[in-house]
Amino acid sequence: MITANAADVDMCEVSVIDRKRVEVARSLMPAIDETDRMAEWFRVLGDPTRTRLLYALLEVGELCVCDLSAVVGATESTVSHSLRWLRAAGIVRARRSGRMMYYSLDDEHVRMLLNLSREHVRHRERGR
Repeated sequence: MITANAADVDMCEVSVIDRKRVEVARSLMPAIDETDRMAEWFRVLGDPTRTRLLYALLEVGELCVCDLSAVVGATESTVSHSLRWLRAAGIVRARRSGRMMYYSLDDEHVRMLLNLSREHVRHRERGR
């Protein structure tokens, strides 16, 4: 049995560049500022509590911090902190009604991205 060093697996044994394919890939690549914003968006979703909050808002609509806390099983402080991240990213919006703050989605693309991510996870699990 031949074993490969993990560092060697992702390396080419011979360095040969296919210039035409590289040019096509570069021409189709999003701008760096756009990929930076995309990566930041995924970092925002990279927290399970924030993802669960988004699902709650997707399914029910507008909820206050107390309700969201009960739904996701986290403290109100944790939920509030997570909502600040989501607001800063432009994913949720807040509405004040008296002493209460209500949160809702501010971006309908979230449903599509979360559903696609969920389907990807389920697909990977079925393949095991």
